[in-house]
Amino acid sequence: MPQLGETVTEGTITRWLKQVGDSVQEDEVLFEVSTDKVDSEVPSPAAGVVAEILVQEGETVDVGTRLAVISDSADGGGGGSAPAAKGETGGEAGESEAPAAEEAPSSATSAAAEAVPADDVAGAGGGPAAPAADAPTGDAGAGPEAPSPEQETRGGRGGPAGTSRPAGGADTRPADDRPPGRPAGGGSSKVLSPVVRRLISEHNLDPDRIQGTGAGGRITRGDVLAVIDQASNGRGGGPPAAPASEREAPAPAPGAGRSDGGAPRPTVEAAERPPAVPVKAGERDTVVPFTNIRRRTAEHMVRSKHTSAHTMVAVEVDYSGVDRVRQAEKRRFKEAEGFGLTYLPFIARATIDAIADWPYANSSVGEDELVVHNDVNLGIAVDLDFEGLLVPVIHQADGKRLRQLAREISGLASKARSRKLTMDDITGGTFTITNAGPFGTFLTVPVINQPQVAILSTDGVTKRPVVVEGPDGDAIAIHPVGHLVMSWDHRAFDGAYAAAFLAHIKDILETRDWSAEL
Repeated sequence: MPQLGETVTEGTITRWLKQVGDSVQEDEVLFEVSTDKVDSEVPSPAAGVVAEILVQEGETVDVGTRLAVISDSADGGGGGSAPAAKGETGGEAGESEAPAAEEAPSSATSAAAEAVPADDVAGAGGGPAAPAADAPTGDAGAGPEAPSPEQETRGGRGGPAGTSRPAGGADTRPADDRPPGRPAGGGSSKVLSPVVRRLISEHNLDPDRIQGTGAGGRITRGDVLAVIDQASNGRGGGPPAAPASEREAPAPAPGAGRSDGGAPRPTVEAAERPPAVPVKAGERDTVVPFTNIRRRTAEHMVRSKHTSAHTMVAVEVDYSGVDRVRQAEKRRFKEAEGFGLTYLPFIARATIDAIADWPYANSSVGEDELVVHNDVNLGIAVDLDFEGLLVPVIHQADGKRLRQLAREISGLASKARSRKLTMDDITGGTFTITNAGPFGTFLTVPVINQPQVAILSTDGVTKRPVVVEGPDGDAIAIHPVGHLVMSWDHRAFDGAYAAAFLAHIKDILETRDWSAEL
């Protein structure tokens, strides 16, 4: 299984395009894989004949798992024996280059040798990349208005060479050379990756009571989820929680501020959280298993709520100036670009321009510091037919005008719907917009897309009576009006800063001469 992103730890084989005995050329598409971030076509690393398929369609496996054997003849698989070295008679499907810091094993190394799983590599489950579905309900390519025909409404390889490990998973390297998550001594002797350690801590589980199915008895993420599901569905109590004195205290949130001269702020121990009440399905209930993207979305949203000090601010926006330009230009725009002009590009443009004066909104919380990003990489949440969310990113959006933003929003939405996004399309975001407006929403309070500090929700635009000032005094008029709602991390800035930033977006939308942009 190839590494399709630094935070991707597993993938599901959705389709094999070649079967055993079929010939395949180097770089010809061999299979399709689905991860929590993207669905990708994976090319063959070598030319030859598919001698063996080791992982069937629908199975989910860790990064680095052998998927198939390609040989120079149909019987070259040898019933699972190691294939010849790449460059001689073929290679393993999904083979990728080893990281620069770790020399790849020599061609004489057996393909059956144990490899360190991806979630046992430093940084697994973390890093700046947003998860596949890491924002609340949203839609790309459609403005915050009722849907119309012209709208777009849908929007580890192994360890260092020469490192060996005895059977049973025991690690004989010095303590300071152990990979992250491997205890140096005392406590559990099991291999615990950062992702697995976090899940065990969050659910108060005892790792010594969990049967690992990974290499050398390693506890995988799937093992922990199976125990959690078993307890939730009432099929057994699962392993009991470790005593409070033995449980590892959760790490403080990154960048937690200090106001007491350097003393660490108190944290809430996992043991103090109220236990989740198990839910049992009744006879008339329907059980819908979580998909990979649904499970990862849930994890990311819960982690975001535990990480950031969430709060929100909202403003009402009069879109009459924007709407005049849209109505005047929509026919010519669609003929020239091939898609409709919605409210969303206007909101994106106004947000980008406001960030120039309120840069803290485009930042991330670091270790006792705020990291302000000089480039605005704008994420747009896209709904995948109610099956999940992706957040493709418009990189360096601060250098693009209205028409170009509209093109890229439409293009990324189309790629997301057709499952053609690449890892570059969904990583590096610094600020996110989520658009529930086509469903006529009034106020939507989104969850922050980590590690960003703010996310903007665009809600439905409806015609309403408003008071307008004229030369003869106040009057009542019918204008298109909608709300903008921003959730932000109170660690990064305070309410006055958030309100001023949102007010600036509102002012740009209401007062700019948008016809000049087109």
